[in-house]
Amino acid sequence: MNLPRRPLLLALALGLSTAGFAHALSPPRPAQVPEEVSNVAWAGDMAAFAKADQASPPPREGIEFVGSSSIRMWDSLAADFPGKPVFNRGFGGSEVRDSTWYADRIVVPYAPCKVFLYAGDNDLNSGRTPAQVRDDVVAFVARVHRDLPSTTVEYISIKPSPSRAHLLPGIIEANTMIRSALAALPRTGYTDIYTPMLGRDGQPDPSLFREDMLHMTPAGYAIWKKALAPKVSCD
Repeated sequence: MNLPRRPLLLALALGLSTAGFAHALSPPRPAQVPEEVSNVAWAGDMAAFAKADQASPPPREGIEFVGSSSIRMWDSLAADFPGKPVFNRGFGGSEVRDSTWYADRIVVPYAPCKVFLYAGDNDLNSGRTPAQVRDDVVAFVARVHRDLPSTTVEYISIKPSPSRAHLLPGIIEANTMIRSALAALPRTGYTDIYTPMLGRDGQPDPSLFREDMLHMTPAGYAIWKKALAPKVSCD
């Protein structure tokens, strides 16, 4: 039996209204993380960099430091390399692939003569394998050289953090694989900061780290400064 037209329309309208109300009450879907990045939160960092660039743009053809929180928290970077056109674009707890994904926003526009990349321990901690980290570093080099073939990419080895001592075998393996891969690529370099950050017992030196045993004290950055100083130039 067919329903009268008016009651049918009323029923449809009520159904649509109820569906819309239920949709409004349902929690929003979480933001989807693209496969190429580790966290959608980095979009906020990119916006902050863009704002900072408008107020005070970094020097073109300068020396850039990019990567995870060990770079972001290097507050003494300019003072450690006086007279050098260094600038910092480290962000959050990023992974290697994040710097690759955002290279068109935080590397390519500056046309740096040299880029120092530090990332890798967050990657291993999140479950990526040493081989994947190696491949991610090679992909970063390829991405930079695609638009900036004359830029040198320097990789800073993964550090030995006491809080991640369980990852040390993977860190050693990743560092070895990355060093070998970069040796075959033009305009790249590798600096070992893993070894000088070990204590006399061959274990991570806790005196180089803050209370979280992950991020470094000025003593830790002093080791980085000494290791990198010969390379912080456009020569």
